[in-house]
Amino acid sequence: MSKVSYYSAEGLKKLRDELNQLKDVERPKASQAIAEARDKGDLSENAEYDAAKEAQGLLEMKIAKMEEIYANARLIDESQLDTSKALVHSTVKIRNLTNKAEVKYKLVAQSEADLKSGKISVDSPIGKGLLGKKVGEIAEVEVPSGTMKFEILEITRE
Repeated sequence: MSKVSYYSAEGLKKLRDELNQLKDVERPKASQAIAEARDKGDLSENAEYDAAKEAQGLLEMKIAKMEEIYANARLIDESQLDTSKALVHSTVKIRNLTNKAEVKYKLVAQSEADLKSGKISVDSPIGKGLLGKKVGEIAEVEVPSGTMKFEILEITRE
């Protein structure tokens, strides 16, 4: 069974563009590389041909996986998000109860995650711990070094 993922309009466009790049640009390049290697003679001793065929196989697997992800992608209307609890595409301001540091994260699908821009995956340990929590609640997150506790300070839909 495939897993449904929720995307912003920007994230869905990025996914579609990447898939189109693979199908429209990379796939013809792989076919061209195979054709060029085939023209070089005996296929039984042609390492270049074998490498090109293997690269094509890997590319086709990647395209199939991305097509599956895209088929199960759902566009989320951020203006309709419930801000009473942390959901996909919520922006959550939290305080680490150990060191009192405050951080703001936007909860996004795995493929949209980018820690530098403050976007964390709902599949990450912190993302999973924050989902469904309300302002004032404490999220306990299991990480390799133990349990971290975060207080939910604010939930918005920025």
